Amino acid sequence: MSMDLIRTIEESQKKAEVPEFKVGDTVKVHFRIVEGKTERIQVYEGLVICFHNSGIGKTFTVRKNSYGVGVERVFPLHSPRIASVELVRPGKVRRAKLYYIREKIGKAAKIKTLIVKKTSAE
Repeated sequence: MSMDLIRTIEESQKKAEVPEFKVGDTVKVHFRIVEGKTERIQVYEGLVICFHNSGIGKTFTVRKNSYGVGVERVFPLHSPRIASVELVRPGKVRRAKLYYIREKIGKAAKIKTLIVKKTSAE
């Protein structure tokens, strides 16, 4: 009985349209920030290094370099505070968690970009 109630509440909280991106992609996360009575959207651009959990509790971690310091931020995928997630550059990686990027510096921290081939019909 109580599990069905929890499941229905979770389904109502889920986003209908979840943006399509994967680990290794560079994304811009448009995040709503409430300061007192004002609300603004802050853009956080970086590399998606991992996904965690599933369902309503699914989160993703974005890493960026800010003035030479690596900064990571965890975003809940179904949060109402996330206005949108914009794909900047698709990446080509062979693993699910890119924690090894934390130790890399400079060009060694680059991820190969996925080249999307367009068909002649387009």
